[in-house]
Amino acid sequence: MVNETKKIMGDHSIRVTATTVRVPVVRSHSESVNIETERKITAAAVKKLLSTAPGVKLVDDPANQLYPLATDASGKDEVFVGRIREDESIDNGINMWIVSDNIRKGAALNAIQIAEKLL
Repeated sequence: MVNETKKIMGDHSIRVTATTVRVPVVRSHSESVNIETERKITAAAVKKLLSTAPGVKLVDDPANQLYPLATDASGKDEVFVGRIREDESIDNGINMWIVSDNIRKGAALNAIQIAEKLL
């Protein structure tokens, strides 16, 4: 989509970011998240950070068609993150795909996890 937009418009200076998905799910939330950092960070650095983050499961191997799916998150407490890539539409941008079970991982579980940390 990014390259085709530039080609169709005949303008390679156009800044586009896109994520396309077809997701029929019973439960779980899926989000395409764009982050702009103060300083440049690479996709590899973000993957390294997230690979050790508590409660996060990094699933990011597009070459082998491994990325977060809502069906994989269903029934689990972890937040699944993948499809991490540099966003060419903004300076210092990162795109990622995040999924989690909206019944299990939400306000109630977050409150329990915070209380556990405080105790």
